[in-house]
Amino acid sequence: MTQINQQRLVEHFCQLVHIDSESANEKKIAEILAEQLGELGFTVHKLPVPEQYTNGFNVYARLEGKKEGSILLSAHMDTVTPGIGIEPIIEDGVIRSKGDTILGGDDKSGIAAVMEAVRSIQEQNLEHKTLELAFTVHEEGGLFGSQYFDMSYVTSKEAIVLDTGGPIGTIITAAPGQQKIVATIKGRPAHAGLAPEEGISAIMVAADAINQMKLLRIDEETTANIGMVNGGQATNIVMPEIKIVAEARSLNGDKLEAQIEHMISTFETVAEKHGAEVEIESSRAYDSFVIADDNTHVIAIKETFSDMGIEAFTTGTGGGSDANNFYKKGLTTVNLSTGMSKVHTTEEFIAVDDMAKITEFVKLYLTK
Repeated sequence: MTQINQQRLVEHFCQLVHIDSESANEKKIAEILAEQLGELGFTVHKLPVPEQYTNGFNVYARLEGKKEGSILLSAHMDTVTPGIGIEPIIEDGVIRSKGDTILGGDDKSGIAAVMEAVRSIQEQNLEHKTLELAFTVHEEGGLFGSQYFDMSYVTSKEAIVLDTGGPIGTIITAAPGQQKIVATIKGRPAHAGLAPEEGISAIMVAADAINQMKLLRIDEETTANIGMVNGGQATNIVMPEIKIVAEARSLNGDKLEAQIEHMISTFETVAEKHGAEVEIESSRAYDSFVIADDNTHVIAIKETFSDMGIEAFTTGTGGGSDANNFYKKGLTTVNLSTGMSKVHTTEEFIAVDDMAKITEFVKLYLTK
């Protein structure tokens, strides 16, 4: 198998992680990538995203191929915090940050892999499938870039997102939908020392409701969690108001609806019992997807890994990614590991060999 240029891959990856691009601040990296893709011969479109989510834009790029078939490859340009002033360190074939920031392999390893695969294909004058790229903003914390991605340019029916961890050959074919609930319980203030019985304690209402809820692991497909609680003014005031932020996730849409209904009705019933009020905002963050193992897209990906001597496997995940949104928008979409490890921590790292392998995969998949 013809090798990719590993040194160039690592240099480009390091160039990308040096660019500060915490979520909502992707303008600089988007501009640089749009320019680099143009130099590689892509037709590039800068796609607007509502400005409350980013100072940049989504990047759509297209490279016509002579081989039959077309694929959308996607990675996100933003990083979590702390992601400013990242200094990558390479030791013993592993890239990590110097320890006071994340590395940004999530998800600049995906971007670097795709672009090195294309450079290698062009250097060797290999025929390839038509390639469409979707580099998104603000994936972390909401999947907003893919949610607002303008699909009018996209002609592919299948997509690969390069944005998960695990061994190379990991194929995510199932991911949950997520619903967010914000419940504001309004009780009645009173002096906690002089006349506590005149008050309605919002936190006691909340505690009663939460105590009656099914939470954490509901079943093999469904989870629910109370994530944030905020309220109170002083110890001598019966708490008049409390805000609770919760979520539920499930691979099964009906189960997700049932869990959300259970949580909301519990808040409402308990509030009424205590004579309190509750205001509830419930919003869908993203929908679930499940793809069968015998899907032709999955089989083709497994065969490509097999040609590399890698035994790929399908699995589910408990988290969302841009794959959820591209699936919802009509593309059969899987999420592949780039080898990233300990993401969202200052201990994040990626092995050069893993990044080279996923680059080889992209190259082989495009030229098969």
